[in-house]
Amino acid sequence: MSESRPFHLAVELSGAGRHPAAWRLPDADAAGLLTAAHWAELVRTAERAGAVFAAFADSVQPPSAATDVVQARLDATGLAALLGPLTARIGLVPVTPVTYAEPFHLAKALATIDIVSGGRAGWQVDVAAPAGSGPGDVQAAQFHGRSAAGAAAQWREAHDVIEVVRRLWDSWEDDAIVLHAATDRYIDRSRVHDVAFTGETFSVAGASITPRSPQGQPVVVARGDAPYALGVAVTGADVLRVAARDVQAAGDLVARVRAAVAGSGRPAGSVHVLLDVETLLGADEAAARGRLAELDSLAARAFDPSGLHVVAGVDRAADALADLVELTGVDGIVLQPLAHAGDLALLADEVSPRLRAQGRLVDRPAPGGPDAPRTLRDAFGLDRPISRYTAAR
Repeated sequence: MSESRPFHLAVELSGAGRHPAAWRLPDADAAGLLTAAHWAELVRTAERAGAVFAAFADSVQPPSAATDVVQARLDATGLAALLGPLTARIGLVPVTPVTYAEPFHLAKALATIDIVSGGRAGWQVDVAAPAGSGPGDVQAAQFHGRSAAGAAAQWREAHDVIEVVRRLWDSWEDDAIVLHAATDRYIDRSRVHDVAFTGETFSVAGASITPRSPQGQPVVVARGDAPYALGVAVTGADVLRVAARDVQAAGDLVARVRAAVAGSGRPAGSVHVLLDVETLLGADEAAARGRLAELDSLAARAFDPSGLHVVAGVDRAADALADLVELTGVDGIVLQPLAHAGDLALLADEVSPRLRAQGRLVDRPAPGGPDAPRTLRDAFGLDRPISRYTAAR
């Protein structure tokens, strides 16, 4: 294994894990999947592992006919808001499809997460399934009989949504709340601004009702590998996620993303690229393979990994993750555990300590430490933006 530079570690959580049979494991707590206590325990474990953020998958797809997979889910933004006061360091990143969402409501909900978490909110932009696909037509029918749009149109709309949400986050300047009881002034209304946006599919005229949050603008995450998404991501996102089937394809994709970022004129270091990796861990190689065999035996159909994956004991897993960073040139890894039960605890207790000891993990210290990042932007080394309205004034 080659020497590896430090990298960010993040996790994506969905259901009981990526494997369709994960909910059937004896320690999966399937009955608790819709409880606050279950999610608080998962995210606190990820926080203990040094994860820079936890992403919460979401969808507007209604339940399918399948009866053997987890289909019930909590709203990702509501879940992130719940977890804000229950965690201390980890970023909280709901994945929100914007195709049928109102930008005003998105901006308000995400600013609320940032406020209740003390500046640890992120937002992963997603779109619905496109027209021409069965899921796309089903999803569209749920929203006042709207017709599904193609992927290109959806990502053009997503570009506008990001722009409007950022304007709404800026619409209250930092010092808009004055609290002058003697003069009966709660706010300085001259520092609350109408965003006045008109786009291809929607318009927004007013200001947010939620004041500017601790980060000013929460961290925006987007996919850098989906068709039509890259152009939107390189201009509108702070963190780009990519996935690939093998190391060579991942390295080529990362190089294309870096070139697109450079071509957009954004400065180096202003955009971070993270690689999705499915994981299944064990105390050793045999234990990890045994867990996979158990999961496959419980599943009604064979599991096909969707991209790069690491099924390994804790020693090899730490080295494998560091090697993927070195070979592909990414800034970090988004772990997608095949089974939350077991994997997150092994990550926190075995894998992350190995990475820390070898100087490979960009870690978030405990609160109160001299170098402790205060916000998710701090953790990524991103500046806190000045409100565009303050800058203009």
